[in-house]
Amino acid sequence: MQNKVSNLFNIQYPIIQGGMVWVSGYKLASAVSNAGGLGLIGAGSMYPEVLRKHIQKCKKATKKPFGVNVPMLYPEIEKIMDIIVEEEVKIVFTSAGNPKTWTSYLKKKGITVVHVVSSVKFALKAQSAGVDAVVCEGFEAGGHNGREETTTFTLIPMVKEHLKIPVIAAGGVGSGRGMLAAMVLGADGVQIGSRFAATEESSAHKNFKQTIVDVKDGDTQLTLKELAPVRLVKNKFYNEVQELYQQKPTLEALKALLGRARAKKGMFEGDLDNGELEIGQIAGLIHQIKPVKEVFNEIIEEFNEVKAFIHKL
Repeated sequence: MQNKVSNLFNIQYPIIQGGMVWVSGYKLASAVSNAGGLGLIGAGSMYPEVLRKHIQKCKKATKKPFGVNVPMLYPEIEKIMDIIVEEEVKIVFTSAGNPKTWTSYLKKKGITVVHVVSSVKFALKAQSAGVDAVVCEGFEAGGHNGREETTTFTLIPMVKEHLKIPVIAAGGVGSGRGMLAAMVLGADGVQIGSRFAATEESSAHKNFKQTIVDVKDGDTQLTLKELAPVRLVKNKFYNEVQELYQQKPTLEALKALLGRARAKKGMFEGDLDNGELEIGQIAGLIHQIKPVKEVFNEIIEEFNEVKAFIHKL
């Protein structure tokens, strides 16, 4: 399935696995790459030397391209970037920051750079900064999200209208049908997070994986916009956040409730009550925990079947 995105990353299919915190270790990234997509190691939940180990293990687990996702609000960003260069990682996805900060540095090192955006304005800024492609992430996505609440299927055609570089759709895509729909609207590829979070190779806790399977429509909500908008499963912690909002809290009060390591507690350690459980709306269509290869094959098979059906209309 050759197009701008598969050619850019030298992969078989234009499918990128989201670099999710506490979920996207080397096992998941290498499995996706081996299946024909682009696996991403999620640096946002790793200390620098932990990231180095995951990169080294990923190199041993796959001979195919893989990358690293780096949230630029990371406190040890310089060390992370040094390790990426030292370990000769060829692809970096950046997010949660100004793309101008690191794009030129990375490109001078021969690294392909992609930036995650949630609006046309930020997509244009990323293109001006010199990135090779953008991931346009809609309101449906899990984890940290844009404040604009623009849905993926309205964001993609609006961004495509203005950009010359490849556009990758993210948020609400977890099936072959969703992939085809995104590409019909102008996407050159898709980034899938939630569907790969509920796989055997995901580093998420088994409790969290089962929660993803159990989630129905309406069970997640975007909240904490004053800090950094995040889509969460409605659990005990989420309810505590909503109760605090009734008191018109200060930023300090919200930060105090959030505390530290909430996401680790929920997604990695499996505390379903007190942890932060980040997942996308597409979770309502995820019904089983499966191996990556099986999930990947299902996506491609459905994509081809629906595409062939449409051609007959």
